[in-house]
Amino acid sequence: MATNFVQIENDSEIKRRLEAERARLRKIAGLDQPQHFHRPVERAFTADERSRVTILFGGFTWKHEDLIRAVFQGCGYRCEKLPVPNVAAFQTGKEFGNNGQCNPTYFTVGNLVQYLQFLEKEGLSRQQILDHYVFFTAGSCGPCRFGMYEAEYRFALKNAGFDGFRVLLFKDSDGIKAASGEPGLKFTVDFGFGMLNAMHLGDVINDLIYQIRPYELNSGETDRVFRETVAGLCEDLRNRRSFEIEQRAPDWTKPKFKSNKILRNTFNVFGKWHEHMWGKDYLHALHSAREKLDSVEVDRTRVKPLVKITGEFWAQITEGDGNFHMFDFLEREGAQVLVEPIATWVAYLMYQAKAHAKAKWPVNRPYRNPEWYELKKQFANYIGLRKKLWGIGAGERMWNYFYHRTIKHLGGITHQLAPQAELAELAHPFYNQFARGGEGHLEVGKNVYYTVHKLCHMVLALKPFGCMPSSQSDGVQSAVINKFKDMIFLPIETSGEGEVNAHSRVQMALGEAKVKAKTEFEQCLKSTGKSLNEIRAYIEEHPELKRPFYHVPHRAGVAGTAAQFILHVSERIDKDTRFWKRVRVGGSAIPATSGD
Repeated sequence: MATNFVQIENDSEIKRRLEAERARLRKIAGLDQPQHFHRPVERAFTADERSRVTILFGGFTWKHEDLIRAVFQGCGYRCEKLPVPNVAAFQTGKEFGNNGQCNPTYFTVGNLVQYLQFLEKEGLSRQQILDHYVFFTAGSCGPCRFGMYEAEYRFALKNAGFDGFRVLLFKDSDGIKAASGEPGLKFTVDFGFGMLNAMHLGDVINDLIYQIRPYELNSGETDRVFRETVAGLCEDLRNRRSFEIEQRAPDWTKPKFKSNKILRNTFNVFGKWHEHMWGKDYLHALHSAREKLDSVEVDRTRVKPLVKITGEFWAQITEGDGNFHMFDFLEREGAQVLVEPIATWVAYLMYQAKAHAKAKWPVNRPYRNPEWYELKKQFANYIGLRKKLWGIGAGERMWNYFYHRTIKHLGGITHQLAPQAELAELAHPFYNQFARGGEGHLEVGKNVYYTVHKLCHMVLALKPFGCMPSSQSDGVQSAVINKFKDMIFLPIETSGEGEVNAHSRVQMALGEAKVKAKTEFEQCLKSTGKSLNEIRAYIEEHPELKRPFYHVPHRAGVAGTAAQFILHVSERIDKDTRFWKRVRVGGSAIPATSGD
């Protein structure tokens, strides 16, 4: 009887066939051990390439992006900002990226791919694009897909045919680095302080434009003036002369600075710090910007509901399809938008660093349970924690000081940063501050803060579809709303579709906010005992009241700009009336006295 058996005498052949069969059976059973993933090693972005490689970035408002680009260019880098992401970029991101990613991933990844495809259509080869462009973005970690952005960029770029395109990552814990660790993008003193100024200026100007534009008398004037102002500030950031102690010092000290590197670097650091923060050129640029912005005429008697924007970091600051053009829509519907500054997020990170240091210190302290007489160990435990808290605390105070200093020099009407300790305290009954991811407890804390202090009429939370941390916050907000009955809170999930539905939902909630704002205005007007025509007539006689930087003192318990304004104008009218009465009384008494 014939058989298919083959006799093999070679032991190595037997082993090879056994291994092959074993591998086949393991594959069928799903027991194959996958190879461990290793982060790809990319080409370094080196200092020699700075003159020919262009850094791409994006994801902020146009104000922030123009100012950041000016700082890059002022430090000797070639830099361009990406266009505002649109729905086409969202579709491109979905085409080349992974499934199940959040909305900002698709918009930002697709926007980069779309821009590289545009460069290719303009005549650049793919190799030229890989050699002459890099992308600069932020990264993080924790229970949020934000930590996967870098990998998503690389995956989508590879699928789109741009494998090997370099991505520079700025992490909140590590600073700037490429995968190679090469210092192509170097964090210098000039770069650091320049970026600090750019971020603060961007935040303050972004707040101002949404305060002034709803009340402008001449349509379109605010946008035109702000464009000119930002261009002027960019010119200052781009062309500012770098401080060098060897050039500024007296001649007799120059040899000493030239020969002593430590002394030279120390004086350079403090000199650059002073030049960036208190230099005459910078302060002159701020004052020129303030004068230009103050030329816009406004009418603050228009009644508009004040809508506070919160939510996920990217969705609450982007100004395009990524949040359904929500800010433009709100203004068209007659609302005033209270935007969220990026500075709040940085302040939150520092506050959380302090809170985590305190919470982890029982584990991290150098000595676990020192005896009462071991004073040296007890002091080491005490001073170790204090050094951390003092360091972070100094950073917090400097950050807040320079932010509010920028506010002061640009008119003084920008909203102050919300106190982080109070936000955490208000959110604590509903949301643990150590629950990481996304905005953490900020969404809940800001909702309660702006409601209990009556700083707005409505809170609108913008977040990407399927954002896990924001979904947690939304679940908690039901308990918050149940406790604060007068709260108007609306969460909106953004994506590449559904703009009409989102706008419809906002319109319904905005209708309630309008009623709230109008009722507040009428009550304030009634309390003055004057008519609106009387107040407007007084404003016409005093043109300084039409200036955007005219300071209106804030009254606790009043949210609306118009309500605050008429109360102040009423006080001025009363004060002027009392003054003229005193003048008339005094004037009539003078002849009688002299006749005696």
